[in-house]
Amino acid sequence: MGWLDREHTVAPPGFNRWLIPPAALAVHLCIGQAYATSVYKTALVEHFDASLTEIGIIFSIAIVMLGLSAAVFGTWVDTNGPRKAMFTAALLWSGGFLVGAAGIFTEQLWLVYLGYGVIGGIGLGIGYISPVSTLIKWFPDRPGLATGMAIMGFGGGALIASPLSAALLNIYDPESGGQGWVASGDAVGKLFLTLAVVYLAYMLFGAFTIKVPADGWKPEGFDPSTVTKKALVTTNHVSANNAIRTRQFWLVWIVLFCNVTAGIGILEQAAPMIQDFFRQADGASLVTAGVAGGFVGLLSIGNMGGRFVWSTTSDVVGRKRIYMIYLGVGAVLYTVLALFGSSSTLLFVLLAFVIISFYGGGFATVPAYLRDLFGTFQVGAIHGRLLTAWSAAGIAGPLIVNAFLDAQGTPGELTAQAYQPALLTMVGLLVVGFVANLLVKPVDARYHEPDTAPSDTKALAKEA
Repeated sequence: MGWLDREHTVAPPGFNRWLIPPAALAVHLCIGQAYATSVYKTALVEHFDASLTEIGIIFSIAIVMLGLSAAVFGTWVDTNGPRKAMFTAALLWSGGFLVGAAGIFTEQLWLVYLGYGVIGGIGLGIGYISPVSTLIKWFPDRPGLATGMAIMGFGGGALIASPLSAALLNIYDPESGGQGWVASGDAVGKLFLTLAVVYLAYMLFGAFTIKVPADGWKPEGFDPSTVTKKALVTTNHVSANNAIRTRQFWLVWIVLFCNVTAGIGILEQAAPMIQDFFRQADGASLVTAGVAGGFVGLLSIGNMGGRFVWSTTSDVVGRKRIYMIYLGVGAVLYTVLALFGSSSTLLFVLLAFVIISFYGGGFATVPAYLRDLFGTFQVGAIHGRLLTAWSAAGIAGPLIVNAFLDAQGTPGELTAQAYQPALLTMVGLLVVGFVANLLVKPVDARYHEPDTAPSDTKALAKEA
């Protein structure tokens, strides 16, 4: 398996760096299927005779394992290179679907937890961080653009997976098409088997085509001094072990946690939320279920587009300033949504779209923010450890929103006023994140690695 090692992935002279983003996208578009689990959620509820909470735990386990595995295996990913990491992620992600399918066919829910949740979740974490540090090294002149191109795929994966899954469920279930139809467990099991094969092929394509730049490579005409003149951009390097000892790491952790928690506050409740905001006195909503579903799709576009547009903008305005927009402007938009969102469906949709674009942008910009603060040495490992903020937010966001809504009334009978406590709580979180971002300063020199030639990077990584 030596062909998976880093030394076998070094690009030859004249290699076109624009061939790298498609390799990264091949992985992120596949693992982005995690955002499309709602397509078969009801089917699993009926198949296992379980509650929504019991089925929802599958997704929660996957997101928690994403953050934990990214933190645990981050240094291993940086040390062994992107090909081995992406190959491993492909096996785990596809293997998770296979084990999950076995659980569905045998009606063993714990196997779905183990397969999609644990095994697939580990593949999620390794796959998510595997191309990040490589892209940053290929695009030192535009690190925000580089990470945005890859992480955009994770946000957009659901746009492919949702219609594909719905179409396959219709094909695999002979009872499809009837009024009130819900896919059978057998159809979902066959869907899992199909996705396992398709995703394995695409992720292996990414693994086989990924390359790392040769030592000392830089883009033609690129002058590193034009980047390092910015206040927060360092020419030094910090190891992953030292990074977590710095105040800057934990401030950025708080920033990401607050931004993600606030975004999940809308994403997790999107479809019923827009219906509740425009509920009439007789209990009926002006927004139909079909329109609510379209709203969810629109938010997916905002999530995906924000990852590319805002992270690319950060190359111009700077990472710290762009997070001031995410958090500061986001807090204002959340306030307007809470107090005036029910006055117009157009206003509601526009506010939610921009807020979710900030949510996606926060994910895509943070690797470049870490590169600015800690350098390129082990930036993938540092990013992996930071993603524990995502795991925490994945629990905190839905918990906050659902706790407030449970206290306000019964699902299906809620109104816009019932959401105000939850939304205003998110405003408070965004303000906390805004203050944390303001406190970010350059990393103290005592945390810097001693000057080391690029060829010694791998040895250093093994010692970290």
